[in-house]
Amino acid sequence: MTQKRSAGLLLFRRTADGTQVLLGHMGGPYFAKKDAGAWTVPKGEYEPDEPAWDAARREFREELGLAPPDGEPIALGEVRQTNGKIVTVWAIEADLDPAAVEPGTFTMEWPPRSGRRQEFPELDRVAWYGLDRARAVIVTAQAAFLDRLAEHSA
Repeated sequence: MTQKRSAGLLLFRRTADGTQVLLGHMGGPYFAKKDAGAWTVPKGEYEPDEPAWDAARREFREELGLAPPDGEPIALGEVRQTNGKIVTVWAIEADLDPAAVEPGTFTMEWPPRSGRRQEFPELDRVAWYGLDRARAVIVTAQAAFLDRLAEHSA
């Protein structure tokens, strides 16, 4: 069995209040009422023959419905999430209006064992967060990307 891998882009901007990052709240019924641990870097899975950078840009477009921004990418490395998935992320300094996002969707059986299939947004909302608040809501393993970005920006 091959290791599942995801790649994504973490947008950041510098404000008078410090660095902010753009995170997405995971869509679907499992995360609807969760805040802590339900926010993520916009990312998605890719196959071993696809370069991670290309996947990160493709997934940004799929997840947010917007072209990935131009800019100098900052490699933030990879982390292994508790589910075993390896996530690779690059940061790019750019601004984006969360209201412009048109998220992609996925289909799943809901409620479980009902035989009904429903469509849900990949990300049901996106928002800018300061680094401290972002650490409180992001998927635990992904907090390392925030730390690496902070070190790079220092």
